Amino acid sequence: MDGANESTQGNFILLGFSDHPHLERILFVVILTAYLLTLVGNTTIILLSRLDPRLHTPMYFFLTHLSFLDLSFTTSSIPQLLYNLSGRDKTISYTGCAIQLFLFLALGGVECLLLAVMAYDRFVAICKPLEYMAIMSPCLCLALVSVAWGCGVANSLAMSPITLHLPRCGHRSVDHFLCEMPALIRLACVNTAAIEGTVFVLAVGIVLSPLVFILVSYGHIVRAVLSIQSSSGRHKAFNTCGSHLTVVSLFYGNIVYMYMQPGNSASQDQGKFLTLFYNIVTPLLNPLIYTLRNKEVKGALRRLLLGDREVGKG
Repeated sequence: MDGANESTQGNFILLGFSDHPHLERILFVVILTAYLLTLVGNTTIILLSRLDPRLHTPMYFFLTHLSFLDLSFTTSSIPQLLYNLSGRDKTISYTGCAIQLFLFLALGGVECLLLAVMAYDRFVAICKPLEYMAIMSPCLCLALVSVAWGCGVANSLAMSPITLHLPRCGHRSVDHFLCEMPALIRLACVNTAAIEGTVFVLAVGIVLSPLVFILVSYGHIVRAVLSIQSSSGRHKAFNTCGSHLTVVSLFYGNIVYMYMQPGNSASQDQGKFLTLFYNIVTPLLNPLIYTLRNKEVKGALRRLLLGDREVGKG
């Protein structure tokens, strides 16, 4: 009984990469550098989308939310990881663990749905270009983003309490660098088949359904692009969608693994490094993908840094 109470109210121990002590200092430097670059890159995207009138379009409205999601996602776990990597203290409070779990599930769910919304935006832009601005009105854009946020938060409100209230019989050592759902399920001292089934069903709705919608949307997009006569028109259309497709591939390559695998069957070391990739590498690469592949963003960045006169003279 005391052990159960300690597990509920006391601290958790995030084992993280403590079984690879020789890697901890290297990881600290690499992760700190990547985190700082992530903050700069995503903040830049948000500022450009807000400050440059030429980027006041549905696509950049959604991109602003994606960058905000990435900022929030990394900040919910990376500072704690850096603290744990910097010394011997690997603890996190019960409240801190609960917040991490809630944000991890909520923000991950929102991003799944937001990427589906962005796929719909690209579908309308390519398949119905003359009606694009009429269909993608500010009201619809706001409604779509609100639904994404609402469903992501609701999904987390359903999953987080179930995971946190599992009996742990005093077990406090989480074999992960954050309070992530499969790692917490592994602490349970009861049969978790029922909760794993529930998690799987919820994950189908929040993870796989948006992916199916994205694939169907891009099926229509590819068919529309191939019907374009000019090669320059096809190249421009593919380039418009290329950034989003790259981000979707990076995101879903990791999130499907983490959400869809049962808590006790996954390789724990593999899960840690995939989660680290999802938490720091993907948010770091997203701004680069949209900046390097997008002339509008590069132009907005030049205007912001140099001013309209200098850009005009150039």
